[in-house]
Amino acid sequence: MRSSTLLGSALLTSALALCLAAPAYAQSNDPIKIGVIAEVQSIAGAATPGGAQIAADEINAKGGILGRKIEIVTYDNKSSSADSVRAFQRAVSEDKVSAVIASYISEVVLALEPWAARLKMPLITPGAASNEITKAIHNDYEKNKYTFHGYLTSAAQAQLVCDAAKDLLVDKLKFKTVAIMSEDAAWTKPLDVGYEACLPKAGLKVVEHVRFSPDTTDFTPIFNNIEAKKPDVIVTGISHVGVQPTVQWKNQQVPVPMFGISAQALSPTFWKDTNGAADGVPSLAVATPDVAATSKTKPFAAAFKAKFGTPPAYTGYTAYDEVYIITDAIKRAGSTDPDKMVAELEKTDFEGTIGKIQFYGKDDEFTHGIKSGPGAVTGLVFQWQDQKQVVVWPEKIAEGKLKFPNFVKLSQ
Repeated sequence: MRSSTLLGSALLTSALALCLAAPAYAQSNDPIKIGVIAEVQSIAGAATPGGAQIAADEINAKGGILGRKIEIVTYDNKSSSADSVRAFQRAVSEDKVSAVIASYISEVVLALEPWAARLKMPLITPGAASNEITKAIHNDYEKNKYTFHGYLTSAAQAQLVCDAAKDLLVDKLKFKTVAIMSEDAAWTKPLDVGYEACLPKAGLKVVEHVRFSPDTTDFTPIFNNIEAKKPDVIVTGISHVGVQPTVQWKNQQVPVPMFGISAQALSPTFWKDTNGAADGVPSLAVATPDVAATSKTKPFAAAFKAKFGTPPAYTGYTAYDEVYIITDAIKRAGSTDPDKMVAELEKTDFEGTIGKIQFYGKDDEFTHGIKSGPGAVTGLVFQWQDQKQVVVWPEKIAEGKLKFPNFVKLSQ
């Protein structure tokens, strides 16, 4: 009687083990899902899902990761923080993603960061810039370690603009004065602090500093005010706007050249969007389709254009890189366990389309921000010239020189 009971127990245990193992085995063959929360209707955000998909297709063509395919699940956040949070919750609870790539808007990423902590979900941004994203990780690492900043911080961008301004404007054109013109947004607060500090060090005295609402539709008073101060150049920090100030700069024949950052100008459609008013507008960027920031830049841009009919905006490059970064971390971890993924993401050393990508460590001021500078992501400045984004800085990859429209008066 006892032996039959033991035999029955053993059989029951074996059956239970088989039942428990079956879903685990099935799950191990399920796709690894990566959520992409993006502003798919906007100029800057539209390339994000496309870049991610191309990376997934390439990885899947080589057999996937850990024997599993990569699946991109896209959510349109309509440029809304509330919609982004709902999408993030759905991605985690319903769609069972293993990581999320989300948004070029800093306010959106700042709204998602607490949810990444709460749900222990690796989150990486392809375009948001605010220093506050990395500051939160630095200030409470154990809580916020799931967030990674996959784009240059505002502080890094300000320094790169100043470096380029010194080389191109101060040393070559002998400019002496500057007006700062930035939209009032989370990412531009630290950007403008950086500008105020590093432009004078580059040799440019700040004679005016304008912060305007992203809802501004008429830039005439702003340009009139700046023109009255007679600066040699306007250095911008604009992302949510771009078309309108560019069109008015051209239509009003504002004699002061523009420089700095215009995120919408990074879009390949910007010339058409401004009906050619973009001619002469420069911007800091991380990549352009025709210049090899690395060996991967041009092949990716060509693949994106072949698939979607247009070259990628900047979030296409970064989202593409980030799918590789995430999947490499999963491969090294041998798991989609979030804590193991975070540990491996921190070890990232990857040549992407925008440069060598590594993250600052736990003790650095910009924890989990991507490193910038020599041997890392150096950035570049292009200028719209004759319908093309022409790289003008740094000199080692420059395709041409700064060339402003006739209505711009250059100080000598």
